[in-house]
Amino acid sequence: MQKRIIISAALIILEILLLINTVISFAGALIWVYTAAEIISLVTVAHIITKRGNQSYKIMWIIFIMAVPLFGVLAYLLWGGGRFWPGIKKRMKDCENKYFSELNAIDASNSLNFNDMLHFRQAAYLKNDSGFPVYSNTTSEFYGSGEAFFEALIKELKKAKKYIFIEFFILAEGFMWEEIFKILKQKSSEGVQIKIIFDDFGSLKRQSNRFINSLKTAGIELSIFNPIRPSMDIFMNNRNHRKIVVIDGEVAFTGGINIGDEYINKIERFGHWVDSGIMLRGEAVSSFVAMFCSMWEFTAKKPLIMRDYLAEHNIIKDGFYIPYCDNPLNSTNPAQGIYMQIISTAQKYVYITTPYLILDNEMLSVLSLAAKSGVDIRIITPHVPDKRYVHPVTQYYYSELLDSGVKIYEYTPGFIHSKLFVSDDSVATVGTVNMDYRSFNFHFECGVWCSGAKTINDVKANFIEISEKSQEIDKNEWDKRSLFLRFCQSILHLFAPLM
Repeated sequence: MQKRIIISAALIILEILLLINTVISFAGALIWVYTAAEIISLVTVAHIITKRGNQSYKIMWIIFIMAVPLFGVLAYLLWGGGRFWPGIKKRMKDCENKYFSELNAIDASNSLNFNDMLHFRQAAYLKNDSGFPVYSNTTSEFYGSGEAFFEALIKELKKAKKYIFIEFFILAEGFMWEEIFKILKQKSSEGVQIKIIFDDFGSLKRQSNRFINSLKTAGIELSIFNPIRPSMDIFMNNRNHRKIVVIDGEVAFTGGINIGDEYINKIERFGHWVDSGIMLRGEAVSSFVAMFCSMWEFTAKKPLIMRDYLAEHNIIKDGFYIPYCDNPLNSTNPAQGIYMQIISTAQKYVYITTPYLILDNEMLSVLSLAAKSGVDIRIITPHVPDKRYVHPVTQYYYSELLDSGVKIYEYTPGFIHSKLFVSDDSVATVGTVNMDYRSFNFHFECGVWCSGAKTINDVKANFIEISEKSQEIDKNEWDKRSLFLRFCQSILHLFAPLM
């Protein structure tokens, strides 16, 4: 693992040096190089202006490109989003169409009457935009800490009889993984089929050189999402940020929690770590089966017969559920869209937790308008950041939000990684989606929307518990922050599309 990282990094540095050398070699004709760079920049800016997309981020890219023409264009090509090798996009779309269409074809919940639902407009939007069905025969359990999530996961893994599907952004060696791996080895020896997907970049430097061999030796099938290559590849910036565990088609887990000891506070990183997750039991698990099968065929290039992994369920009614996923290869944006739907349709309150708060004008306007119309909007962000260059960008939006009446809290004991929305005691989402440009545009993400379920009260109680340990940002005090901090926030904000 370490050797591969060193080789990849060295070759990428060599590519950059060759690019710089090319520019220097034309130093004698500097005026022509400068003119060519300006022309390329103008063409790129014209392309950005005419293409569909978020206006806020388009403006940021235009400023960045015009300020540093040559490298601005290069950065846009690498991180601007929306450009993929045709083969990658087609392969992912084919995988999704195959499994998602089959899911909708065999799912009886398509006959549900949306008008029976309190939030039928949100359900209709998410079903149409994400392509996933609405379920009623499902129950859920919410976990307001990594420790509680881990305990429940271990308990369910031990019950596995047929198969275990695991998909994580970070799969790190340590106490958490060792406890899971003990069960996986035992289950594999009993004939349980086990498949694991992890993101290569997310797990970088978190695994030993013997890690993959230990999985193969245990009879576990493995597929690595988007392996790091020694190339400035435009797809390298797109990562699989999903967290999914499916067991026998009976239960499914998702949320913000990765497999890493900091998520259960076995090690301390950035103070006390707060996270959350949810377990589904019942028909809605089928959607997570479809998500995993699609990603497995995309990464491993091996098709799965999805019907073999679905289970029969007793009729259980506890509200309505829509598990959903989002990715940068599609033309829709259901993850950001359902967040905006919840905010814009709220009557009393919306409570939000997010580790990053990097907003576009549309999201900023929806939050501000809701607060100005009397909706109690509260947002909890970390006080101890995991990325020091990102946190000032999160804080950049405080002033406008506070002016609109939004209440902002920072979790003072440490870092909050939880991604929650809960509103009006009747609707909530739990998942992997941060409120930032990267989650909305670059990452493969997933989550669960629920309405009228008992677990919504648990999500709200968790938010209140966290807020009681957090410090509310006072507008008058915030307005007194130093000029240096204001300057840093304003400058770093310009680089929001890169974060």
